[in-house]
Amino acid sequence: MTASKTYSQTASEVEHRWVLIDATGVPIGRLASFVATRLIGKYQPTFTAHIDSGDHVVVINAKQSWLTGAKYKEKKYYSYSGYLSGIKETTPRKVGKASAIERAVAGMLPKNKLQTARLKRLHVYADENHAHAAQQPTPIVINKNKPASAAKPSTNSRAERSVAPRTGAGEVK
Repeated sequence: MTASKTYSQTASEVEHRWVLIDATGVPIGRLASFVATRLIGKYQPTFTAHIDSGDHVVVINAKQSWLTGAKYKEKKYYSYSGYLSGIKETTPRKVGKASAIERAVAGMLPKNKLQTARLKRLHVYADENHAHAAQQPTPIVINKNKPASAAKPSTNSRAERSVAPRTGAGEVK
């Protein structure tokens, strides 16, 4: 019996594809996690952690995405210059939704030497006009609704679970 070897992709075998994602009506967090997976290339069966094998991602209609809850007003982004009193804070309203998407994706990427190269392959546009039509990006649809598991009602009543009621010190009658 021969043992099969684990496949490890090399840099010469990598082909960066172009994908187009429409952000209309998609929460920024859900969009950012999907985009980060595409930039890393983790969806591929040939994924190798130390090789940059992700795609070029073009996000259009960024101004039509949204933040859940009151994050649009209350969330803070901080930057520090390194000097005393050099901390600055801003909100997603001030930086714009395109920048908020870029910051969310950057926060979801691994903090290593490949992060800057991956972020260079992210192209976010506020409307549907983009400069990458010549690359013929493949459109990808993101599910805008909550996952099916989150939409199910909980079954907490004892009658629905058919569990015997407990009596005193952990004994079941």
